[in-house]
Amino acid sequence: MADWIILASISLVSCCLAVQWLLPRRPRRDESYGLFSNASLFDAVFLFDGTRLISHSDIALAGFDDVKNWSGLRRLLQRDFPTFPETPDLVRDHGNLVVSAIDCTVEREVLCEWIDGIVRVQLHEPTRPTETHMRNPNDPTRHAMDQAPYPVWLLDHNGQVRWCNTAYIAVARKARGPDVDLTAPLFSNADDKPGPSGKARVAVKVDDCDSQLWFDLTQVEDEQGCLCYAVDINAIVEAETAQRKFVQTMTKTFAQLSIGLAIFDRNRQLALFNPALIDLTTLPPDFLSCRPSLSSFFDMLREQHMMPEPKNYRSWRNQMNDLLEAAEDGNYQETWSLPSGSVYSVSGRPHPDGAVAFLFEDITAEITLTRRFRSEMDLMQSIFDKLADAIAVFADDGTLAFTNYAYQQLWGDPADAGFRAETAMDVTRKWQEHCVATPVLGEIRDFIEMRDNRTEWTAEIGLRDGTKLDCTVTPMQNGATIVRFGHEALISRQPTIEQISA
Repeated sequence: MADWIILASISLVSCCLAVQWLLPRRPRRDESYGLFSNASLFDAVFLFDGTRLISHSDIALAGFDDVKNWSGLRRLLQRDFPTFPETPDLVRDHGNLVVSAIDCTVEREVLCEWIDGIVRVQLHEPTRPTETHMRNPNDPTRHAMDQAPYPVWLLDHNGQVRWCNTAYIAVARKARGPDVDLTAPLFSNADDKPGPSGKARVAVKVDDCDSQLWFDLTQVEDEQGCLCYAVDINAIVEAETAQRKFVQTMTKTFAQLSIGLAIFDRNRQLALFNPALIDLTTLPPDFLSCRPSLSSFFDMLREQHMMPEPKNYRSWRNQMNDLLEAAEDGNYQETWSLPSGSVYSVSGRPHPDGAVAFLFEDITAEITLTRRFRSEMDLMQSIFDKLADAIAVFADDGTLAFTNYAYQQLWGDPADAGFRAETAMDVTRKWQEHCVATPVLGEIRDFIEMRDNRTEWTAEIGLRDGTKLDCTVTPMQNGATIVRFGHEALISRQPTIEQISA
């Protein structure tokens, strides 16, 4: 009987020693980690027989008093340790497991050990590099991932985050706050179809703010789920937005212009046009919206009879090449007379980044007005040429502006004398060469240069051949001056004038 008592006592002492060995001796407090902010549960220890909790350390009571089984502990650890084993059998199969925290910025882990059918779970915080098991700081792969400037994370087959690097955590906390659940996927629209480059542009909305963070997302299938890589493209998106707003502003501005505008990019495709171009060229809007090439654009202009018909179509392409080269140099400027009677001024201007702009301006009214003015000027010239009196018209600045045929014959001036910038001094000196000395010519010069108190007056001058001329000086309202030389003998001296007058 005594032997049985001694044996039972030894067994009891052994069990106590085993439990004392399995449980930690000096619990430490730490209030710096999210889930355990009120009381640190490191180094809490739990003992499981299968899925049933059979014992735990005193410190574990602070935050895990509701834990009754393995699933309860896993539920509480799931947020910070998403790779915690689903069942104790996984610990038995692997022998020992080290579960790292999803937040790679902290050195904390959960140790799972299989000891003679009992599973020992310890929330562990390594205090020395030698105590770190799976998370060796000297591991170049881990170091590269933690120092990567762009977010990298692993999604499991259920779409939950199982691992992430430091950059991902920084983005998650910036968008969702410091208490963000790292297991919840930050990129909820990561299912967007990737573009031709294999990337998908996704946006992360920042809580309590209207801003968004933009990334190029690349996903790679993996045995454990899906590896994701995100590249920050906020600067690119901002630049594209600014460019789009600028183009919209320029488009609104161009829409008010009466000059047709067609801008071709470096690939010689139509990049921008305004409504005036449609009105002037009558090109279909759907054709312009399809961004035609430069050659197609001018071919369509030719088909619509909106440009001069080339005499030799075989040289048409060469002419287009010459036109493009001239436009790139900013030297292209032509006036197109269309079969419809309209007249367009077409110019080419170079733009940055190899673009070329063509401007189409309807100058039909201007050309018509110019032609009408020239016709009226020719008619007036013909009328004045019929007059026997020699007439000279001086502009308000004192330069000779107009003469008739009789004047040219009297003073020996060529037909284009009125188009040369001759001053009153130059003209009166020329008259003096043909006249007897007289102060009248100086008075005429002074009268032309006067601006106020001018009235018509007449004087007589004599030519060196003895002919007397009546000189009449008449002021005009706009500051111009008319000088007329007339005498009956003038007609007999110039039979040419009589022939024109007949």
